[in-house]
Amino acid sequence: MLLGVSLVASVIVGAIGYISGRESLREAAIDQLTTIRELRVGEVEGAMASLKRGVILDSRNLSAQTLSREVNAGWDDLQSRKLTPKQQAELEAYYSTTFIPQLQAQSEGETFSNQAFMPQSNAGKWAQYHFTIQNDDFDKALDDNDGNDGTSFSKATERYGDYLSRLVHQAGYEDLLLMNLEGDVVFSAYKGVDLGTNLVTGPYRNSLLAGAYRDVVASNSVNAVQTTDFEPWIPSLNTPGLWIVSPVGNDTAITGVLAVQISVDTVNDLMTGAKRWKEQGLGDTGEVYLAGSDRLMRSISRKLVEDPDGFAAAVVDNGTPPAIADRMVQSGSTVLLQPVDTFSVNEALRGQSGTTIARSYLGDERITAYSPVKIDGMHWVAVAHITTAEAFAPVTEFTRNLVLSTLGILLGVSVLSLVLAQVFSRPVLRLVDAVRRVAGGDLSVQVPEGSRDEFGDLGSAFNDMASSLRIKQELIDEQRVENEQLLHTLMPESVAERYKQGEEAISEHHENVSVVYAELVGLDDYARGLDADAEIAQLNTLMRGFDEAAEKAGIEKVRTLRGGYLASSGLVVPRIDNVRRAVEFALQMRTVVGRFNAQHGTSIDLRAGVDTGSVTSGLVARTNLAYDLWGDAVSLAYRARSVSGEPGIYVSQTVRDRMKDSMTFAEAGTVQLRDSTRAVWKVVQP
Repeated sequence: MLLGVSLVASVIVGAIGYISGRESLREAAIDQLTTIRELRVGEVEGAMASLKRGVILDSRNLSAQTLSREVNAGWDDLQSRKLTPKQQAELEAYYSTTFIPQLQAQSEGETFSNQAFMPQSNAGKWAQYHFTIQNDDFDKALDDNDGNDGTSFSKATERYGDYLSRLVHQAGYEDLLLMNLEGDVVFSAYKGVDLGTNLVTGPYRNSLLAGAYRDVVASNSVNAVQTTDFEPWIPSLNTPGLWIVSPVGNDTAITGVLAVQISVDTVNDLMTGAKRWKEQGLGDTGEVYLAGSDRLMRSISRKLVEDPDGFAAAVVDNGTPPAIADRMVQSGSTVLLQPVDTFSVNEALRGQSGTTIARSYLGDERITAYSPVKIDGMHWVAVAHITTAEAFAPVTEFTRNLVLSTLGILLGVSVLSLVLAQVFSRPVLRLVDAVRRVAGGDLSVQVPEGSRDEFGDLGSAFNDMASSLRIKQELIDEQRVENEQLLHTLMPESVAERYKQGEEAISEHHENVSVVYAELVGLDDYARGLDADAEIAQLNTLMRGFDEAAEKAGIEKVRTLRGGYLASSGLVVPRIDNVRRAVEFALQMRTVVGRFNAQHGTSIDLRAGVDTGSVTSGLVARTNLAYDLWGDAVSLAYRARSVSGEPGIYVSQTVRDRMKDSMTFAEAGTVQLRDSTRAVWKVVQP
């Protein structure tokens, strides 16, 4: 009966465990992928919304309004200025020898006319000659807003353009353009060839940026904002970028349009989690990417980043033209290049969210979680996927382990049930009960040793083990109490708790803390006549006196050195009167030194510095513990104590201001702290 019940139970439990475990693991893999997709989508939606809000605020800023008016006026003045034939030739040469060759190198064999992108207006040509072709370094051009031509336009850009340059620096924009209401690009942060062109009639009139410009101008509302999809931007040598466009002005009228270019890298960092796929639960093959309504990628492929050659081979095998694959490898980007005409992308473009198992753009079978991305002006979708082989690897491993475990159990049960069932049952049950009681914390349990066979030896060994555990537990408890007491003498309880939890770098910032930094004067002269034991004994006497005074005054000792003492008030326990306590403690320290001198016939004295403010405390090291205190208040207290070299209590201006009604102070001098001079006062003791 025991054998039959064991065999049937093992088979049933194994079958139930296989069915439920397999489904649970599969669902867990899908749920994890869906969660990662939602996180990435939420981040990109939130980031784009934040960028749009920022552009609206930037365009409504008074600096932007002033810049727009002044630059527009200067631009109108440029319309009457013409380049000299020599300057015109230099501008044309820039296009024919510099910009057009660079553009064609990035355009897969396309050819462009030297005149195709040159501005037609006098102002546009003037601006490109004095700003664009004179700056061969984009980074320097960002901060150089003066065309050095003496025009009112250059004066306006030099005076107010720094506002837009700082926006690029601080917000991390790829570029920033300012247009007037006629469509002229009157300012470019990087002074590219888009400066001076016209978005209504010029070479970029069919771009997404031009369409967004027309829409926000037509709205005549300063609150309008348009976001474009990624498009190859010719002035950036066909590098893809998207634009956020908003009018410049106020509720009364608009004077221009601000366009901010967001780089591919910004979106890639959001979708890849800064290329930390594995740390974010996507294993070795998982990724989350964006796609547009044209069924082309809007973010980078993980495979391209980690294995460019393998990526090219995989996408070509799955139908991507080899020329496109080579271009993606050379440019290091899949944005607007890699086709993703898959079931998941098509379903998401229809507004659906869900999960499926299907072929990916790489040609392998993957679990996929897809959904639309809700960003105004965009028709994007997000797809998270991971290969089924990796996602279901735990299922395969679980199945194998379960089968092997079940077979082993069946074999073991069969042998044990037939041969040793009766022999093992009674002593084993006794031992099991005893083990459970020990596991429950009852270390006094003992089992009958009974027979002299192996079970008798096991019972005896168990009794010895229980007794040994009891003794060791008592020793551990005693040691733990001692360790905690020792730890609390080295550092505050809050820091000790964090240290016990394994934190490596522990620091705490404190406001309104008074610091006392004291130093014994004359100790070295006195110690020369003492041996080492006598010296340390006398020093301990002084330090015990300081510790007792600190305890009475409510002062927290931080650390002691030979001849030095660092303490604080309000660090561990916030105190309203921490300044008074600190000064009185410093005075009490001099009293302790005075008593010591009277008892031992010595002439030791003390000088101490006191300051109050914000400090930081923490553990300086992990192996050799050193709890310390630092900050401006500590530095000033340390420097104030030696301002004159004479014994006494020296305080900062802040301490003197708080205590001037209850104590008398005399000017002692000044000290330097962080390139500033601080006044130091000496307490006048009665």
